[in-house]
Amino acid sequence: DVRPVESGGGSVQAGGSLTLSCTGSGFRLGDSDMAWHRQGPGNRCELVSVINKDGHKYYADSVKGRFTISYDNAKNTVYLQMNSLKPDDTAVYFCARDSVAPHCTDGHPNWGQGTQVTVSS
Repeated sequence: DVRPVESGGGSVQAGGSLTLSCTGSGFRLGDSDMAWHRQGPGNRCELVSVINKDGHKYYADSVKGRFTISYDNAKNTVYLQMNSLKPDDTAVYFCARDSVAPHCTDGHPNWGQGTQVTVSS
């Protein structure tokens, strides 16, 4: 199975921090463009952040300055460090390989199952 696997979700209060992890077995994450997406209570599927094979990074305006994406080659893991969390960040967060289009609900084979992040006010 070459699906990414997410972990690290949980419940925090506004202003808190969480770090999400995305690992992959059977493939090197560094050989792919790795993206984090999220789907909140309104069911909108939003591209949050991308780190591509060359190490270039993209952030949605809604998280810029608060979230940091990174890749650890030795651990074959992509991280999403989330600081200054807001209730609007509440969502299921998905890790995706070579996929920046929205596929939060259709079980795309390059997407993980998601991890829940809940931010309370």
